[in-house]
Amino acid sequence: MTEREILMRKLSTAEFAAADLELFLDTHPNNSEILEKADEYRERAEYLRKEYEKKFGSLTSDSDNTGKWQWIKAPWPWEIKKTEEEQ
Repeated sequence: MTEREILMRKLSTAEFAAADLELFLDTHPNNSEILEKADEYRERAEYLRKEYEKKFGSLTSDSDNTGKWQWIKAPWPWEIKKTEEEQ
């Protein structure tokens, strides 16, 4: 697995955990422990997103670190060639 794939997997995991905890908070709004955990995952996801975009380019058109159309210049997933080791 490439560094790019590892970082994307970490980002996806943090975003999923934050969203899942937010859903839990819909039915348990006074649970301060879960609220704190959800905040931790949101912060982790934001950190990982910035790290990914710094190394590999924008994930969305409204990313902070680039101009409005910079994200379109990054290679599309099907344009990234894998080495024999990665396959």
